[in-house]
Amino acid sequence: MEKSWLNLEGKSIIVTGGASGIGYATAQELLYDGAYVTVCDIAPRAPEFDVSSGKYLYVQTDVSDKKSVDNMIAKVLETFGRIDVLVNNAGINIPRLLVDEAGQQELTEEIWDKVMNVNVKGVFFCSQAAARVMIKQKSGVIINMSSESGSEGSEGQSVYAASKGAVNLLTRSWAKELGKKGIRVVGVAPGIMEATGLRTLEYESALAYTRGITVEQLRANYAKTSTIPLNRAGKLSEVANTVTFLASERSGYIHGVTINISGGKSRP
Repeated sequence: MEKSWLNLEGKSIIVTGGASGIGYATAQELLYDGAYVTVCDIAPRAPEFDVSSGKYLYVQTDVSDKKSVDNMIAKVLETFGRIDVLVNNAGINIPRLLVDEAGQQELTEEIWDKVMNVNVKGVFFCSQAAARVMIKQKSGVIINMSSESGSEGSEGQSVYAASKGAVNLLTRSWAKELGKKGIRVVGVAPGIMEATGLRTLEYESALAYTRGITVEQLRANYAKTSTIPLNRAGKLSEVANTVTFLASERSGYIHGVTINISGGKSRP
């Protein structure tokens, strides 16, 4: 196969949470570039991809469960023999208020643990398992999916924002630990993105409630782009393209930073 500009052909790349949304778009772009992509997700059925280039493996995985993660890593090594890139994309968001006097959507310990287990502990489990392999190889890239809310905060989404703030600092800390071992660690932080199937009515209803507005008003606010200098929402493909670039040797001196993909938006 003729090498492309990104030179990702034959690279073994894991994408967590790759069955939908940004993860799916990222996995598909990597496959177009000839990578050997392992998609892991909690979904029981494997999603379909265009595999005209590259190779594709699906492993049902609960990133918040260490045994499940270890099993996934073992299958990747059995199939592809190495791990060149890990994309920590798996995440969940459950809108809740710190205090809800009406008692309908108040943050509980159960919700706190559920979000943190996936968004933070999952990143820890996957990164540690992959880094053990990368250290032996003396090379590798870990890409952590953050969010604009991880630095700006978000009304009604405090635990999600806190989890992404933690991801930002894990990225910076692990970069200092792993850089000397030949492993790059970087993050990406999308802002307002185009709608996907993950933006369910249940999610929109909960978020609208925490902000004291209707679902219709929430959707209208999504459509407004006055706070975004580029005057539009982001495309999933634009996040996927950024992740793909960061996975490649073309970004070899980008390390220990989280890159905003927000059209210039920095404040709500």
